[in-house]
Amino acid sequence: MSEQNGAVAARAEEIPPAPGQNRPGVVRRILSGSVGRNLGLVIALLILVIVGTITAGDRFASYDNLLTIIRFASIIGVISIGLTFVITAGGIDLSVGSVMGLATVVASLAAVQAAATQSSWVLMILIPLGVGIAAGLVNGIVIAYGNVVAFMATLAMLVAARGLAELISGRRTQIVIETGFLQFTRSSIIGVPLLIWIFLIVAIIAWFLLNRTTFGRRTVAIGGNREASRLAGIRVKRHLVYVYVLSGLTAGIAGIMMLGRTTAGTSTHGTLYELDAIAAVVVGGTLLVGGRGTIVGTVLGVLIFSTLTNVFTQNNLDTSVQAVTKGLIIVVAVLLQQRFATRGPSGT
Repeated sequence: MSEQNGAVAARAEEIPPAPGQNRPGVVRRILSGSVGRNLGLVIALLILVIVGTITAGDRFASYDNLLTIIRFASIIGVISIGLTFVITAGGIDLSVGSVMGLATVVASLAAVQAAATQSSWVLMILIPLGVGIAAGLVNGIVIAYGNVVAFMATLAMLVAARGLAELISGRRTQIVIETGFLQFTRSSIIGVPLLIWIFLIVAIIAWFLLNRTTFGRRTVAIGGNREASRLAGIRVKRHLVYVYVLSGLTAGIAGIMMLGRTTAGTSTHGTLYELDAIAAVVVGGTLLVGGRGTIVGTVLGVLIFSTLTNVFTQNNLDTSVQAVTKGLIIVVAVLLQQRFATRGPSGT
């Protein structure tokens, strides 16, 4: 009797399910993956837009205000994109805001601006990039080869970069007067500010790097299991250095953008930007423990916070309420991460 039951069960397993029976499972799998997470972020963003349109009317829904929201998001967005790679690899970088501030100070020094005037304003582009790469290289070497915990190493860089910026500038704001640099950074292409184009280009390059190259696959693998990655032949330490250099590079790019937007270099630039960037990355769906990263999610996370800030500003609401709201959003995002962390890594 048991043999007959076993044979019946075996034949039942061989019978394929009806076409309509496995569709809900496919839909569920799609919605529980990266598409579903990004769809949730898009819906949240649309809700904020609807709330802003209802409460602030034409002031919020205007084209100029749309550009304002994206322009406000662009600098934090570029920093967040670099930080996405670090967090995907299982690390953290608390120094990005201070490095950005240091980059603006060094690039706006009188000697640098004089040299740029005599040679080319491109010098004021290259110097912030160099500052960011140097800081990222130090972070990467200390963490990968010095075996210092990433939190402590980058916290030390946060303090050191901010202090160095204060020493160099004498805690004074340095005005940018190099006209070539200002004309470039404050220009527009087909009516869209250059800062937004930089944000878009960085996002596209980062998406390709994370999802279509071995560099991105290794970054995800290291964040998922560092020891297994090492045994698989990945040079983990060297790759971690590259990841932190990439984070420093994006901080330098953000420094250029900040100089162009404010026409000033100061040691206070970038204060607490690292927290805003981490919040955007986490809300976007990148796992804090590493092993899963999403550039699209990070961009949406930045836009959500930028839109939220704009809605509060348009309605003259208290900034304290705004901070509480941001905190609640972050908590919800972390709780959702804990729920889905056991699912397979993915990136978009």
